[in-house]
This record gives sequence, C-alpha cells and structure tokens, in this order.
Amino acid sequence: MANSVETKEKQTASQQDTAEDKRVHKKFRHKQPAAMAALLVMCVILNIIAWQSSAFCDFYQKHIYPIWVGSYGRLTSLLPFSFGELLIAVAVFGIPLSLVVMIVLLIIKKGRRKRVARVFGFIYGWIVTFVVLTETLNCFVLYHCSTLAELNGIPTKQHTDAELEALAYRVIDRINLLAPQVQRDDDGRFILTADTTDTARDAMRALGSEFEDLGGYYVVPKSIYCSFFMSQMDLMGIYFPFSMEANYNNEMYKAKLPATICHELAHTKGFMQEDEANFLAFAACDRCDNVEYRYSGYLSALTQIRNKVFEYADEETKVEFDSRISDLVWADIDGNREFWQSVEEAEDTVFDSKSVSEVSDKAMETSLHLNGVEDGKKSYGRMVDLMLNYYGDKDFAEH
Repeated sequence: MANSVETKEKQTASQQDTAEDKRVHKKFRHKQPAAMAALLVMCVILNIIAWQSSAFCDFYQKHIYPIWVGSYGRLTSLLPFSFGELLIAVAVFGIPLSLVVMIVLLIIKKGRRKRVARVFGFIYGWIVTFVVLTETLNCFVLYHCSTLAELNGIPTKQHTDAELEALAYRVIDRINLLAPQVQRDDDGRFILTADTTDTARDAMRALGSEFEDLGGYYVVPKSIYCSFFMSQMDLMGIYFPFSMEANYNNEMYKAKLPATICHELAHTKGFMQEDEANFLAFAACDRCDNVEYRYSGYLSALTQIRNKVFEYADEETKVEFDSRISDLVWADIDGNREFWQSVEEAEDTVFDSKSVSEVSDKAMETSLHLNGVEDGKKSYGRMVDLMLNYYGDKDFAEH
C-alpha cells in the first residue's frame, strides 16, 4: 500500500514538473516575438534619430560604438578566419537548405505542423533581427555623424585646377622617390613583404594623436577565403558590420593592399564615408615607418588624383601629367590594371565576372544612396578635396 501511495505521489510530482516545463516553454515562446519586435522598433527609432541629429550620432560614435568594437569586435578578432564570410556562407547555403527541411517536416509531421512552423519562424526572425540590429549599431547610425572635416577643423573651401595639379605633382614626386625603395620581381612589379595586421593597426592607431576617434583598440584585419569571387565583385576590401571585421581581397594586386587594409580599418572606427576612409588610409600610410605602406598609400592617392585631373584636362595636360610618373610606378599601375582585366576575362568560373560585377556595383550604389550618400561610388574621389584642404599648408610626412 505504501509503495502504491509513493508511486502515485511520484507520478503527481512528475506531472506537475511537466506542466511547469510547458508553462515555462510557452512563456519563453511568447516572449521571443516581443523581444524581436522590441529590437526592431529600437532600430527604427535609432535610424530616425540618426537621420535627424548628427550630434546624437557623434555622441554614439565617441561613447557607445567603441563598446561594440572593444567587445564584439575583439571577440571576432580571436577567430583565425573571417567570421563575416562564414556567416554569409551559412546564409547562402544554409537558408535554402533549411527551407527544404522545413517543407519536408511540414509534410511528414502532420500533427506538429504548427510547432515546426513556429520553430523555423523564430530562426528566420532572429536572423533578420540580428542583421538589422548589427547593421544599425555598427553602420547605419555612423553614416550620419559629423564629417571628418567638421570633427577635426579641416577647412572645406573649394580649390582651383592649378591647386589640384600642384598637389598632384607633389604626390608624383613623392611616389617616384618611394618606388625604387620597395622590393620588386624580375618584371619590376611590387612585392609585398610587410605584414598585413600589426603594421596596419599601428599606422591607424597613430592617427589618434591628431584625429578624433582613431585611437584605442583595432580589430584584426582578415583576408577573405573566396577572394576571387570578391575580385569578380570589383572589391579590394569590405567592412562587415554584422561581424565587426575589416576584410580584404588577398588576390588583389599587392601594391594596393596596405592602403586597402587601412581603409577598412577606418570603417571599423566609425568612419563610414568612403572619401574619409580613403583619406585616413592615405594619412596612416604616409606616416607609417614601413616604406611599402607609404608607397601603397601614395599609389592609391595617385589613382584618385589622376582621375580628378583627367576629368577636365586636355590631351596635352594628360600627356604631361603621365610623363611625370616614373616607369617603376607605371609598372604597378599596369600590374593593377592587368589583374582586374584577368578577372574580367577569366573563364570556367562559377559565375560570370561581368554579371557579378554589375550586380555588386548596383548593390553598392543602392547601399550608399540609402545611407544618404547622394553621389554613390563617386564619393570615393572626394578624398582629393580632403587632401587639398588638409595638406594645403602642410608637408607630407618626412622619413
């Protein structure tokens, strides 16, 4: 009799535990949509405020954003691979596969279809919430900060063609001096021997002594495993807000690589505008003790300046301009052009390079426009205006 009573008591307790578990599970299940909705509403509010108040964005960049860099960015930096690239791969391959699994389960689990749909709904809901949240906190808000010029007291006056050409020839003179100092192969092409992590981080961190919000911790730059696909998209580097990483194309022409890494590191410090990231990359390379970084910075700047000059120059001016550039520098200009041409002409690829490039270009333009950059990809060239206003009465770094 005692055993029977004890058994009933155990069964009752077990039923109570099961009922309690169900209540907890149901409560948790009901809280998830509310949590997702709250986070998404918060993101909407933050974006609205960001579009209306640069002061709010400046405060966020200076006091809040560094918390994410120093925590989440520091965590992803511990990984020896690009976490952002992994997340994209999971999304590209995992989401379609999960949809197939969901459909199969909905067919065979006739009595549990609501639960299956609910589980997958939560998964997709949290994926969307994560992307929107990280894009908002690590990118969208930062697009609306005060400009680099405003934060650092750099003039914003307009310059004449003569002043532009004077800066251009200063850059040419400096890069011509640097060109023989870097290592080259038998064809005279640039060879990168410098590291792509500590030197870049140190060069960018050094800017913190003069420019706002550039000191402190820097994430570890990482190469992309699928760099050829990145080349097909005409990308040399990319900042992933959802992983807080500065990533670079490891197959690109190496003379452009150091400046590219510094450019992406500038994004990780909250400078989303492409012209500002270009300028900061040049300034970091110019002051760097490593000659390969200095050369890379000047080569990237020369590309932008040459494009600006050629917008208005007549044929005689163009010929004179190009004749001032040394043969060693031209070897790298040609090497970079040949690399991109080889990508465009590559055969037996999974995706057609021209099609991928066009899609990437449209996506980039759309992203920039949505974040208030009216001139889209042309904004990269505005770094020349920053150089004219900053270096107008300053000399380049001496080494």
